[in-house]
Amino acid sequence: MKIGQYELHSIETGRFALDGGAMFGIVPKELWSKLHPADDKNRIDMALRSLLIMDDKRKILIDTGIGTKLSKKIQKIYKLDQTEHNLEASLEKYDLEAKDITDVILTHLHLDHVGGATYLKGKKLKLTFPNATYYVQKTHHEWASKPSERDKGSFIIEDFKTIEREGKLRLIDGYAMILPNIDVIIYDGHTIGQQVIKISDGIDTLVYCSDVIPFTSHINLPYIPSYDINPITSVEDKEKLLTRACEGDWILFFEHDPVIEAVKVVKAEKGFTIKETISL
Repeated sequence: MKIGQYELHSIETGRFALDGGAMFGIVPKELWSKLHPADDKNRIDMALRSLLIMDDKRKILIDTGIGTKLSKKIQKIYKLDQTEHNLEASLEKYDLEAKDITDVILTHLHLDHVGGATYLKGKKLKLTFPNATYYVQKTHHEWASKPSERDKGSFIIEDFKTIEREGKLRLIDGYAMILPNIDVIIYDGHTIGQQVIKISDGIDTLVYCSDVIPFTSHINLPYIPSYDINPITSVEDKEKLLTRACEGDWILFFEHDPVIEAVKVVKAEKGFTIKETISL
């Protein structure tokens, strides 16, 4: 897919699983399990899908997946599988290596979004993308550095402190165009200062939804993960994003949907529905 000067490619970095009840909050299992069948531990399959954006000067990556540093115990808990889908193999499809990435835009600093930004060499953390500038919201960085008891398990602080120590972290303060034709929109429902990424040339627009809308099934407004720290704000955030997507005929790109990469949506009698399914 091409938008303006950029080529856009879906990048698979792995598959994992989370508790289905946690991903759908107050929605009964009788409803969500029809869309996402659970295993014997109540886990549902999830993608770790990044977005590669390229032009003549830049090779930009949105989010980095969960990485390769987790202990075998944690890998088993999350059912992590990077045999078929992994960052290195996905970049190779476009004749790229990690050193070629010039910019990494992080929607937020939860371990499944920033974990791939670093790797272990011996016992020391190293930057996966040593030549890149990393972008994150200032308010989110502040929150992630001192998270609440409720959500501190979602952060591995050394992941992003390593980026900071290397002098590669750029903090963004609110809505901004951080690169040509690439804007960020702030949504605080899932976590404080999550930035959704919008790529637009004024004609075509794609939005990387991150955890505002993790799956296509979350287009249904009441479907809100229990992980969200402000669930009422999450509903409002999602409705705002879906309304803008309908009005602008935007493409919505999903980080965690295990089957569908992207869609366009339309207003329905109740809420919103998929108009068209899109593959990059």
